[in-house]
Amino acid sequence: MSARSDTNGAHASRGAADWEATVQARRATAPDGTRIAYEVLGSGERTIVLANGLGGRLYAWGPAIEALWRDYRIITWDYRGLFASDSPASQRHLAVSHHADDALAVLQAEGVERAVFIGWSMGVQVSLDFAASFPERVAGLVLLNGTHGHVLSTGFQPLFSVPFLPKRLHALLDWLQDHRDVAGHIARVSRLMETPTYLMMCLTAGPRRAREISPLLSRYMDDVLGPSFVNFLRLFQELDAHSVYHLLRHVEAPALVISGKLDVLTPAYQSREIARRMPNARHVSLARSSHFSMLERPEIVMPEIASFLDRRATF
Repeated sequence: MSARSDTNGAHASRGAADWEATVQARRATAPDGTRIAYEVLGSGERTIVLANGLGGRLYAWGPAIEALWRDYRIITWDYRGLFASDSPASQRHLAVSHHADDALAVLQAEGVERAVFIGWSMGVQVSLDFAASFPERVAGLVLLNGTHGHVLSTGFQPLFSVPFLPKRLHALLDWLQDHRDVAGHIARVSRLMETPTYLMMCLTAGPRRAREISPLLSRYMDDVLGPSFVNFLRLFQELDAHSVYHLLRHVEAPALVISGKLDVLTPAYQSREIARRMPNARHVSLARSSHFSMLERPEIVMPEIASFLDRRATF
């Protein structure tokens, strides 16, 4: 167990931060034998688990890490099939429930009985599945820019669902997985989306903050469109196959749900529904925010999270 120096690009272009010296890379074994890579940092006794988005890694959590690392131990892991974690023997073992099992394996490896889960995007579904499966392990939930399931039924549909779209998207994802050379070309062309995303952030976060975020956005695009691109396509389908909607009323852990009104990937009405269904949830809606609320509006998001941890989490 040795300290890492690159921390998945977390420091971007600003130079090394104090917390980076505490980062350690470790591995755990999931129940099905898949080896899971994870990282531990911070100096506190209480534990926070960061459940990544589909593509984001440690670098995507900059505001949270900078605010919390002195008071909490922070754990995050690479989803199976992505980055430093192994791919499972069967593609069927990329389901959301398996990612929740991986999180439990990591907590057991670290001797952690109870933690707050902070999930972003895909991490919202993973965190909710974990909370429904292992409620005794959850001290609280912070759910950022996510949904309760069936992502292709609402993704890219910010105002209302289009009935025929999910099947068309599945057909496209199937075809791309069967034609990997074409998928590679599309991945390269998709880098063009970086510019409009940056321009959107100029509106949501302001030009200065957008420039600070820009290196992280480039790293995010590198991750999503990199060697694991085909697994990303499959994971989109697993996220669509997954739902905990029927379980939300039984998830009694205190929860803070945060959404951006300009979020196209996981529209804000999904967050409202999560908060409505959960018995102990509070919803915060950000008018000037897209799918990257923590990075765009840390001056609002981080005080909300800090207050939640101090007043509502049940470590």
